[in-house]
Amino acid sequence: MRLNQKLIDKIAHRIARHLLKSDLIIWEEPADKLAAAINSIITKELMIEDHLNEEVKTLLEAKTQDYERSMMDYGRVFQMVKSKLVRERGLIL
Repeated sequence: MRLNQKLIDKIAHRIARHLLKSDLIIWEEPADKLAAAINSIITKELMIEDHLNEEVKTLLEAKTQDYERSMMDYGRVFQMVKSKLVRERGLIL
């Protein structure tokens, strides 16, 4: 994950505070509960890319010898495969 949990907590609290202060949502629970929900959403979204990266690594491990023989750069192949999976799955990263 690109962000650590402490930073995600801080972002979630700021978003919750802004939403409540600006009357952009109706929330009858404690503000901390809203921040926790936002935190969960942010974490889940960030984990999508982590899972995708792991899947690409797994796919490429099986083909390591093929791209090493053809002198292809692992980073470039990784990005190509990742981009293809993102397009196929309609993900937004």
